[in-house]
Amino acid sequence: MLAENIISHLESEGGVRRWTSASKRAVDFETRFVDHGDHVVVNGQKFYSSGALLAHKVPIVALDDEGRAWYAIADRDAPGLTVIDDWSSFGQRTTLSGTVILDNVKVDKAWLVPGYKGYDKPTADGAIFQIIQVAVDTGIASAAIKETIDFVRTKSRAWIDCGLDHAWDDPYTIQAIGGLQLRLHAAQALLEKAGLAINRAVADPNADTVAEAQIFTAGAKILSTEIAIEATNKLFELAGTRSTLAEHNLDRHWRNARTHTLHDPVRWKYSILGKYFLNGEKPPLHAWS
Repeated sequence: MLAENIISHLESEGGVRRWTSASKRAVDFETRFVDHGDHVVVNGQKFYSSGALLAHKVPIVALDDEGRAWYAIADRDAPGLTVIDDWSSFGQRTTLSGTVILDNVKVDKAWLVPGYKGYDKPTADGAIFQIIQVAVDTGIASAAIKETIDFVRTKSRAWIDCGLDHAWDDPYTIQAIGGLQLRLHAAQALLEKAGLAINRAVADPNADTVAEAQIFTAGAKILSTEIAIEATNKLFELAGTRSTLAEHNLDRHWRNARTHTLHDPVRWKYSILGKYFLNGEKPPLHAWS
């Protein structure tokens, strides 16, 4: 009945609204499960369920009766599990992040993972979760810069005042491309450094190694976010008006970067770094730091 009521509501609204959560913070999970011996029964809603429409298994964050977070990994076709195709973001369109409704969904305990244990003591879980986002944004930036160079080399025209025959000889364009590559390389270098720090934290998890992994990853998250947004915006500035034609589909880079970099706010990463280096305060233990 839960899924039917929600779908009916969406249809009454024209089928274009996303069913939204009433929780006030990202960490306030509303989905819960009840122990039934060899399995649990899950009820609730999951938002931004990346890939759920095409998945064989759908991982759900659900709370037990003590308020602890677990991953309940349900079969895509399990009775009571409904995926609503309501992902309407202008970016990351192929993630198919529809809303999942769980109405008395049974999950075998073999597919129940105690996620809370990744954060009740120092572990690299949060940094691992974050470095995945760093890699995505760094990849978007790299692709956008390559597209910019290709377009300038093959399609862009030289500006009237430069007195040159080729757009790739424009000194301001040359400088801009050099700056983009420099900042991309910096992001890639810090991504690698964060990965090495995470390896150390996995091999020897303690308060210091985990904090170091979090700090390097937070820095990488800042740089990857900033270069992804800058590179996807500069693409059009340097390539020129022709680059905005729909036939080139270059706006996908900016849309993807702008959407994915909202995963968690970079302004809080600066805070984490400042508190650590100035006051010796270690980052909090959760998936967003």
